[in-house]
Amino acid sequence: MNDQDLTARIELGGAIVRDAAVMALDYFNRRETLTIDTKKNAQDLVSEADRNVETLIRDGLAKAFPNDGMLGEEHGLQAGTSGWRWIIDPIDGTAPYLHGLRSWSISVAVVRGDDIMAGWIAEPCAGRLYHAAKGRGAWQDDRRLTASKATSMTEGLTAIGSGDADKISRLVHGILSSGGNFQRNGSAALSLAHTAAGHYLGFVEPVLSPWDCAAGLLMVSEAGGYHIPHPLDRPAPVLACAAGVADALKDVIAAAE
Repeated sequence: MNDQDLTARIELGGAIVRDAAVMALDYFNRRETLTIDTKKNAQDLVSEADRNVETLIRDGLAKAFPNDGMLGEEHGLQAGTSGWRWIIDPIDGTAPYLHGLRSWSISVAVVRGDDIMAGWIAEPCAGRLYHAAKGRGAWQDDRRLTASKATSMTEGLTAIGSGDADKISRLVHGILSSGGNFQRNGSAALSLAHTAAGHYLGFVEPVLSPWDCAAGLLMVSEAGGYHIPHPLDRPAPVLACAAGVADALKDVIAAAE
């Protein structure tokens, strides 16, 4: 790999995510007309917006880099031969999206081997684009991001995802018992972006797919935060946070097991 390989993908990735944000926002503004299906249960929703936004992203990437692999939430895995792989969540937070809430996002990352090389999280309703590249920092538009410098759970909010009811209840209990507070916005990717920006102390979810977290994990790391490793080819636990509260959150998670 050389810097030109990464730079070319950074330039294209940013442009495609911006185009995807325009399409997704247009669908959001007329969401009452969308065709909606369920996946595993009535709370696990997918719409034509999810599928068509992912198609837009995939088509744009494939045109420029036909040998790159792709892994997307809606259209699955397409193997590549270049050593590069794109990880795509066209709309992270479909339930908030379809219920008219603004806490949804678009998440795209490009990886090489086990390394997340660049990532983008668009927050279309706010007109923001979070982005990061390995060794180049994390940004919201043109503003550099820095994770929280907090050293105590009492100093901010911890975002949580969904999962087993008992485990989530124990996580909430542990966060509150440690003097912290919690929030859930329905989009893991957006929660990770806000962790990189220092809005949250951290984000925890017991099991999360790679398309939900790849871009955000890079952002947290590039913003000076901490995260546990994620395999990027299968669901796994996620903890990403300010470095100063990592041990405290690990204790909360261990007690919730």
